[in-house]
Amino acid sequence: MGVLLGKILRIDPRPQGGEPYAVPSDNPFVGRADARPEIWAYGLRNPWRFAFDRQTGDLWIADVGWSDREEIDRQPAGSLGGQNYGWVLLEGTLPHSDNIPGGTVPPTYEYEHTMGRCAVTGGFVYRGSAIPDLRGSYVFGDFCQGTLMALRYDAGKVTMVRSLGVTVEELSSFGEDARGELYALSLAGSVYRIAPAS
Repeated sequence: MGVLLGKILRIDPRPQGGEPYAVPSDNPFVGRADARPEIWAYGLRNPWRFAFDRQTGDLWIADVGWSDREEIDRQPAGSLGGQNYGWVLLEGTLPHSDNIPGGTVPPTYEYEHTMGRCAVTGGFVYRGSAIPDLRGSYVFGDFCQGTLMALRYDAGKVTMVRSLGVTVEELSSFGEDARGELYALSLAGSVYRIAPAS
């Protein structure tokens, strides 16, 4: 907890008191000698894109795994922070230790390194209007496999995960425009707009 790696940080980016940023006084580890006050959540390996749902305020975190699992975490709006998502003792729900602390937050969704998958690429909850059937689904993919996926989360559980039937080579990121429409970015050089099939 004394280092910032593997964490989500929460700061006020405005300079204050000669420092380049300020730390909100209600951060969960403010005042603790054994933790950096900037830390909002921990136990993450390599969050590769996180995004707030523009309608609910929930935070969706895609965390790249190590050798076996990829995970997607969800932090509800209104959270007070301080969550432990388990890494390095857990990779998704796969234990790498016999001493897992209580209160560790399990992933909302996880998948194994099968079918050419190797690294989750996080996206957004779709809030656009062009694809009504997709509205409210979290859209994500995998860098190696490239298939765009939609995950539906309702009443505290994942109720659907499906392929969108589209593959993006070297899928590196997603974008969202002012209308809530989504874009997929490829390290191969292209930006794709996610649109209904014609």
